[in-house]
Amino acid sequence: MWSLIAPISSLLSGVALLLLGNGLLNTLLTLRGVAEGYSTTMLGLIMSGYFVGFLLGTWLATPLVKRIGHIRAFACCAALAAIAALLHLLLINPWVWLGLRVLYGLGLVTLYMVIESWLNAQAPNEKRGQVFAVYMAVNLGALALAQQLLHLADPVQFTLFAIAAILISAALMPITLTRQAQPSLPETPPSNLRQLWNIAPLAIVAAGLSGLAMGGFWGMAPVYASLAGFDTSGVGLLMTATILGGALLQWPIGIYSDRHDRRQVLLWVVILAVALALIMSLLPAGPLLLGAIFIWGGLAFAIYPIAVAQLIDQLHSDEILSGSASLLMVNGIGSVCGPLLAGLLMEQLGASALPLYFACTLGLLAAYTFYRLRHVSDLVSGDAAHFTPMLRTSPTVLELMPDAPPQDHEATEEPSPHAS
Repeated sequence: MWSLIAPISSLLSGVALLLLGNGLLNTLLTLRGVAEGYSTTMLGLIMSGYFVGFLLGTWLATPLVKRIGHIRAFACCAALAAIAALLHLLLINPWVWLGLRVLYGLGLVTLYMVIESWLNAQAPNEKRGQVFAVYMAVNLGALALAQQLLHLADPVQFTLFAIAAILISAALMPITLTRQAQPSLPETPPSNLRQLWNIAPLAIVAAGLSGLAMGGFWGMAPVYASLAGFDTSGVGLLMTATILGGALLQWPIGIYSDRHDRRQVLLWVVILAVALALIMSLLPAGPLLLGAIFIWGGLAFAIYPIAVAQLIDQLHSDEILSGSASLLMVNGIGSVCGPLLAGLLMEQLGASALPLYFACTLGLLAAYTFYRLRHVSDLVSGDAAHFTPMLRTSPTVLELMPDAPPQDHEATEEPSPHAS
């Protein structure tokens, strides 16, 4: 295992520091927004801004990296993200925060793209699945650990904002000091959403509704926990429990989905997630709620990877990258809308509206999945795909997936700015 990790240790260190800062900042902003008296609708709009920037960045990042190189693009966007983190503290205004979240999301997807394209270039074809698994484990571990940093200070003080900016800035060091040759970015494969809908509508619906649900979670769960009666430490504990549930329960769910009809597995996962969300809406703050949201996280985090596997089941090998990129875009659009819709409902109904929002969103997915099972037989092209636990990051990560066809990368040193 060390022989696999050693060549990419600087990249993994960089993404761990980046995700520590990012995970802390995302939760911190909602808590500070509550303390400043922002409405849940406004907070939902602010958190949607991050996903808007993230979605825009999927198109803007590639030209930037190709123009100035991996290291300079990473340094530029890490500086942008750290500055945005600190400006949230210096310019306490909800509309300014909205603009900062868009810029922050744009910068973060570029940082993901730099790291993931580098990982893909360094990973041998036969080891891509292992590299992908290690990378996702680092992502989830850093996000879970970041929530515990909330113990260090009160959200109304400057300390946590400074820590988030420090961690994001610290991610520069292992990346800029690496001696690994920088790869060239491959051309983004063209996508055809209409054609994809004709092939795998269930995967598209699952990705979109998963984005709605998980966008609502990432954007509004800290507000929900705060309104439900958790203190700052409790908010961090709730977020950690959900992320750990997502990290630990995806594996058994994924193995089961590889051995059975994936649509039936998706249906039961969604039904159980809906049932748990309804139970969560009735539970007060305490251990029972933490236990319920742990299991809910394991189920909800598995929906998007099941959708990806369901899509790959129905595509030929040369269609996988473009199809997966389209699915990522649909999931991103859902993530943009999720925090705003959840915030609007919470404005009217209070804290319990968030789990009810989860139940409604995933209930729609359960109904559509049931319809597909009863009335439509999905065709599988070639061998069935393998479930791969994953988070939504940048389109570049799709090339690391074990079922994706290998792409050619030419590792080239970035020219020195002083070269003639």
